Amino acid sequence: MHKIDIHTHILPPDIPRFKDKFGYGGFIRLEKVSPCRARMMSDDGKFFREIESNGWDPVARLEDCDRHGVGIQVLSTVPVMFNYWTKPQDGLVISQYLNDALAEVVTQNPNRFIGLGTVPLQDPELAIGELERCCKVLGFAGVQIGTHVNHWNLCDEALFPFFQAAANLDAAVFVHPWDMMGQDRMPKYWLPWLVGMPAETSLAICSLIFSGVLERLPKLRVAFAHGGGAFPGTLGRIEHGFRVRPDLCAVHNPHNPRRYLGRFYVDSLVHDAATLRYLIEVFGAERIALGSDYPFPLGENEPGTLIESMADLDSKTKQRLLRGSALEWLGRSPVV
Repeated sequence: MHKIDIHTHILPPDIPRFKDKFGYGGFIRLEKVSPCRARMMSDDGKFFREIESNGWDPVARLEDCDRHGVGIQVLSTVPVMFNYWTKPQDGLVISQYLNDALAEVVTQNPNRFIGLGTVPLQDPELAIGELERCCKVLGFAGVQIGTHVNHWNLCDEALFPFFQAAANLDAAVFVHPWDMMGQDRMPKYWLPWLVGMPAETSLAICSLIFSGVLERLPKLRVAFAHGGGAFPGTLGRIEHGFRVRPDLCAVHNPHNPRRYLGRFYVDSLVHDAATLRYLIEVFGAERIALGSDYPFPLGENEPGTLIESMADLDSKTKQRLLRGSALEWLGRSPVV
């Protein structure tokens, strides 16, 4: 059984010097240090991350996929490339560059790769236009977005037309944490990635529930990275808050948060069998899809290994987790 990995990241092999093009800085570029290794650097010389060639080379990726039994990777950009902080028109230019590069990779390997584009959400109208191009012209299954857009959480009414457009286009939306809250208080121990990312994802889920976005758009297909972050572990607290302070929590949506547990997907990237069992209990296997965060170190080195190692899961459940839920979220029938 070939696996479908909904959470993988890729960059173009070359990134233009957008600082030279736009006249201001803060952009990420690739600095190749060998044929198989590069540094992600900001244009002011600040080091962000070192990556290997599987971060940009589809041939290297496919070798890894074949080794680990992954039949299809769903490709999306690295979240630092969202560039929501840029001027909107500049953000559109960057999104178009990234999406065109991604489309070329998918076109060359249409049976192995599915694309999720990126859009300049700092301007929802421009984002809708690029979303339409991604789905109608480039043939992507949908888009990846961040857990917030500058000072907007995903509940902001300014973003609702974008979600409405995604629902109308039958586009899959993958929500990935970025620009984590409280980073100035977490300078040590990699805490923005260990603590901030799960909190960001829970913030995004709660924002879409409490604002009524999921209620108003029943056809919206949205998935959240990293097993839904902190949301599953704090669901009881979230529900209790809704019950005891409806004056604060039920302002825009009168329904219990548990009502929406079947309305969105999460990936399986939790690194722990007991946690994955709990996710299955909370969401159901039909709302959990394999996600590895390939090719980064916080990901699962061999995608699907955790699921495959769990002897208490029957073959039907494993098939659903490794492939079936991904097909449903992507809108690629049939579901197995």
